[in-house]
Amino acid sequence: METPILAVLLGKARPFRGDEPSAIGKLPVACAVAVGAMGLSGDEQADRTVHGGVDKAIHHYPADHYDWWREYLGDTPLLDAPGAFGENISTSGLDEENVFLGDRFRLGTALVEVSQARQPCWKLDHRFQARGVMAQVVKTRRTGWYYRVLEPGEVRAGDTLDLVDRPWPEWSLASLFALLIGGEAKDRPADLRALRDVPVLAETWKVRRAKLAEQFGAD
Repeated sequence: METPILAVLLGKARPFRGDEPSAIGKLPVACAVAVGAMGLSGDEQADRTVHGGVDKAIHHYPADHYDWWREYLGDTPLLDAPGAFGENISTSGLDEENVFLGDRFRLGTALVEVSQARQPCWKLDHRFQARGVMAQVVKTRRTGWYYRVLEPGEVRAGDTLDLVDRPWPEWSLASLFALLIGGEAKDRPADLRALRDVPVLAETWKVRRAKLAEQFGAD
């Protein structure tokens, strides 16, 4: 499966709300970008306690979702081009239903692995100046996802994202998000137990799984 990369985007930390910075405002670049363990060269995250790091090195958001967001939000310039959701990679044809935890892709010349779906925060509401954006991400599972980098390389717009391995085909990102964030944990104790044995899950979500398993007696 080869998927064209529509845009590669980078952002710098800038004032966002009051004196609180954010690098959610990412812009497309035409040049080749180096891909390393902490993400794309030249990209920043303002708060490394919740953004960036090895398990969240690169953020991918499907361009396929933009039409739905235009219907929900109305005419907003942010949706005229990739980058509205702070993504580093934009493609069409991949989404949370057909991308799976642990999927390995050749991103340009780099090798990356899907580590988790994105868990949204208040910054999306503030960025769009609209209430309910974060809530709709959770409700509709239009989350986007993160990669960890297994092999460095470089990527540019026009390259392809090529699937090279799918070791965990039972864990679509939509299903995983519904289990850990979307409120389905109490009804899926067997899945909570099974997820314990999936090593590619991001560390923060391993903690989340353990807490839910304890809460619902699933360990």
